[in-house]
Amino acid sequence: MISLQQYLEKGQTVLSNLLLESYHHIGMTDQEFLLWLQLFKAAEKGDRFPDLEVIGEITGYSQKEIYRLLNQLVQKNLLSIQSEKDDKGLLNDAYDFSAVFEKLSLLTEQQKRHSNQQEKEKEEQNLYQMFETEFGRALSPIEFQRIGQWLEEDHYRPELIRLALKEAVLNQAYSLNYIDRILLSWERKNIKTKEQVAQEQKKRKRQMLQKETTRTEKKLPKVSLHNWLEDQE
Repeated sequence: MISLQQYLEKGQTVLSNLLLESYHHIGMTDQEFLLWLQLFKAAEKGDRFPDLEVIGEITGYSQKEIYRLLNQLVQKNLLSIQSEKDDKGLLNDAYDFSAVFEKLSLLTEQQKRHSNQQEKEKEEQNLYQMFETEFGRALSPIEFQRIGQWLEEDHYRPELIRLALKEAVLNQAYSLNYIDRILLSWERKNIKTKEQVAQEQKKRKRQMLQKETTRTEKKLPKVSLHNWLEDQE
């Protein structure tokens, strides 16, 4: 049985789980990945251009198989061979593994864009459903087109359109024209977020309250103050 000390003396090869989970997605086969991993392990230990016979003994691959896999990795731009100068100024060959990490970065970015696109489509679908729920009926093709223009041409955020819809419903105005006027009003005031809408609504409530207070004060009759002490005299 191997001891813990023997295990630790062999050292560690640090590799991100991202690569372990994604090497197939960047075009690497199991055999290619095993060879790449052995070459990477050797480089981590300071041997940038290891003896392929040693790699063959570790992997069980024949030299012919190793050269075939190595050629495939190079053709797929998953590995390259570079010349580097050592401390003495001599040129030595070395394997360059950076292409794999660049492909991983590109893959991650593509997956992120795909995920964002899916979220966007789901959010827009929920927006159309919200309109149909609030209107209590299916939207007409023209209404679908109008909402689509808000999203694609006017670049209103779905969250902002939902808030405009809620305000229209509160005013019992089930009209896209009414909602469009709300959106245009917010656009002129550079209102783009839920928080800004809330601030604008509070501001409007304060203004309405002030106007109502002013109207009430104007309606109240003027009452002259009577000095009851004078009558007693």
